[in-house]
Amino acid sequence: MSSPAPADDTPYALLGGDAGVRRLVDRFYELMDGVPEYHGIRKLHPQDLAGSSEKLYLFLSGWLGGPPLYVEKYGHPMLRARHLPFAIGIAERDAWLACMLQAMEDTGIAEPLRAGLLKAFFGTADWMRNRRESTPPAT
Repeated sequence: MSSPAPADDTPYALLGGDAGVRRLVDRFYELMDGVPEYHGIRKLHPQDLAGSSEKLYLFLSGWLGGPPLYVEKYGHPMLRARHLPFAIGIAERDAWLACMLQAMEDTGIAEPLRAGLLKAFFGTADWMRNRRESTPPAT
């Protein structure tokens, strides 16, 4: 069963649909993998980022108002539950947001869409926190 076409005024459509979401996610993971400031969140991911990248793309597609690809493939995202095994504090939240902001800037997402997305991303990223502060790595 195919999903209905997204409305023209959704963030998904404003980003350029499927291609725009892919471009954003690809840039996000390129930055996370290569920029030292994002090492803290990079180490929370597997060595091969392909699966993480695909899941973020699928999730963002629906979250941004496009086809609910993640739900169709995996069911309800249960974001907080899926992230509980990882220590996510203020530093991790802020690094994720900084990486996403840089990805949005690098892919040419203009204001006011970028500001609106950043606000929405902040709400979700802050809700994902499961530690008051960053937890130092186990030795």
